[in-house]
Formats: sequence, structure tokens, C-alpha cells
Amino acid sequence: PRPRRALLRPVPPFSRALLWSGVQDLLTPAGTEPDESVHAFAQRRFGREAADIALDSLCRGVFAGDCRALSVRSCFPALFEAEQRRGSVLLGLALGSGECGDGEARRGVTALRRAGTAALLPTGKAHVAESGLSQRARAERWSQWSLRGGMETLPEALVAFLRPRGVELRCHAPLRRLRRRHDGRWELALPDGSVTADHVVCALPAAALAEVLPEEAEPLARELRSITAVSVAVVNLQYQGVVLPVTGFGHLVPSSEDPALLGIVYDSVAFPEHDGAAAGSGSVRLTVMLGGAWFERSFGATVALSELRERAQAAVREQLGLQQAPTRTIVRVHQACIPQYTLGHWQRTERIAHFLAEQHLPLSLIGASYTGVSVNDCIASAKAAVERLLG
Repeated sequence: PRPRRALLRPVPPFSRALLWSGVQDLLTPAGTEPDESVHAFAQRRFGREAADIALDSLCRGVFAGDCRALSVRSCFPALFEAEQRRGSVLLGLALGSGECGDGEARRGVTALRRAGTAALLPTGKAHVAESGLSQRARAERWSQWSLRGGMETLPEALVAFLRPRGVELRCHAPLRRLRRRHDGRWELALPDGSVTADHVVCALPAAALAEVLPEEAEPLARELRSITAVSVAVVNLQYQGVVLPVTGFGHLVPSSEDPALLGIVYDSVAFPEHDGAAAGSGSVRLTVMLGGAWFERSFGATVALSELRERAQAAVREQLGLQQAPTRTIVRVHQACIPQYTLGHWQRTERIAHFLAEQHLPLSLIGASYTGVSVNDCIASAKAAVERLLG
């Protein structure tokens, strides 16, 4: 809905003006629990509809997850901290991180910042120097970005940069076992041999790392296995000679409306440069996301790609009115691709960090399993890890 109109009067799917959700937030006392589900937090501060529709959809779009299971402290730390600082999310976001008037709120934020160590939690990101491009993005308030040749450009650029500098790359060589040698170094068992390392920076998903750790690291493996992930089917559709009835980045679908359908991204609106010169005018590219936390209950343990394709096309017909068949489709199922920061995730990462420090393990954990699932988050965690290693 249009922001100004929705603020002052009810706009579907909401039954009341959003202004009243803001009033509720300003009048509701700060929570006292160390963690809370995203849904419970949103319902307490903004009302049931905000939780059932807005935050439910947001969690499905970002995490492909269920807001009733996800942790607000770990998934949306800015909202959690804002309430702890000012007793109100809106006031906390508006007034920033200045001194609180409430001693309990101050202590809550201090405890939050203490939780874990810089090895895993966002405190380690604060000191990473920004590149010129990052500074430009911040100054120009970029809401999204892409690469001219697609996302594969990123790993290709990394390879082109690293190989001339003497970095050895082992592609398509899954890690079989990670073993600690008597001299304290790591031995990495690969299909074609082994590699010895003084320090390992690991971007494997948490569950995958748990399976290759040595027996003496079982306490760490146990924590890693508890960080689950969900599968998402991504269906890319291209249409010719059609016009979208709406513009924007796309739309998300609350779980109460259709659990299987997470949302639809309007790729041609966001980045028409990727339509291709041969596409011509009237070309529309869409990405339909299916499954997530609802994958198995919606499609079963195994599903034919044709069923996913038909399900995506039906969603486009019903919600965007594009009746003709697409000229091109790509269907991929990404297994266990998005980690789920469920209730208590901050405690899990704290215990992981404590084990690494206590055992003096030369191991840095980066990637999507710990402090953020976006590409930006993963890049930031890698930069922070390298900065700490270099001192």
C-alpha cells in the first residue's frame, strides 16, 4: 500500500490505519525476555495484523522462514536493540544509539553487545574499513545492487585476482575431514590428497562443517548441527509482449494466504539491463520463490521440477494476470540454502565462540550460518575475519 495513505486510513490487507500500530509501539513497555520470536515481538509492539502480514511476509522474503520460530534478536537486531535502548522500536530507530534514560534498557543493550565474541557476532564487523564503492552505496542510499554479468561475476573476479598472486585454488574438492595435528596445525583431507594449514577460515554451512570436525570437537559440532537451514525452489520465468500491472521490486505472500509461495521478484523492473539485447521491448523477467520452511509440507520430500514450474506459472497468472505461457523457464531447487536463526541463536553462537576461544582453535567461522544471510553479510563477515587475523 502507498505509505501515506496506509498511515492514515485502512488499506487492504490491513483493517486499520498503520498509524495505530505506531501508537501501540509508543505506549507498549519494553520486553524483558532475552530473546523472542519475530512474530511475538511484532504482535506485542505493533499488533496482530502487523505480525501476521507484514513481519510474516518479511521473514519469508529474507529467510524463507517462519516468523513464529525465528529469533528477533538474531534476525532483526536493530529492532531488538531499539526497543532495549528507548523502550520503543520507533523511538529507538529515530533517536539512534545515544544514552538511554532507563537503566534496565541500558543494561540490556550492554548485555547484547557482550554476547559472544568478535569471532562470530556483529561487533567484529564494526571496524572493517569500507571500500570506496561501499561508501558510495551508503551515500547514494542504494537499496539493491547487481553485477552486469550476473552474480557469477563475483567468484570469477576473485579467481582472476587471486591466481596471479600465487593463491592455490582447489575447485570441486569437497572437504572430507578436518583433523588437528600434534603441532597444532590443521590437516584438511580432500578427495585428491590433503592440505596442511596454520589457520582455517571456514565458510561451509554449519551443518556441513559439523560432519567433518574431529571427535574432540563434538561439543562444537553439536552446536553447529542445531543451526538448521531450509530449501527453496527458485523458478525464473521470461515473458514476451506483456506488461506488468504493477511496478516495484516485487511482492511477498504471507503464510496465511499461501504457505508454498514465498513471493515473486520483478527482475525486469529492478534490473532491465539483464533482459538481454535480444529480448526487445515487452520482455518481462520474474523470479518465483517457493517452499522455504514450508517446502516439505507443500511439495513432499521429493518433487518434480515440472510441478514447481507449473506452480510458479499458476502464481503469476493468479497474482499478476499474465495468462500466456513464458518463453523461457529455469527451475532450480536449492537444498538447505538459507540458515534459520531460531530462538536462542545468539546463545548458540556465543557457545560456539566460547568453545573456539577456550580450545584455542585456529578456526574462523564465516558465511551465512551465524550473523547474517545476505551476500553483504557474508562479505562483511569474511572481511572482519581476515582483519582479525592480520591484526
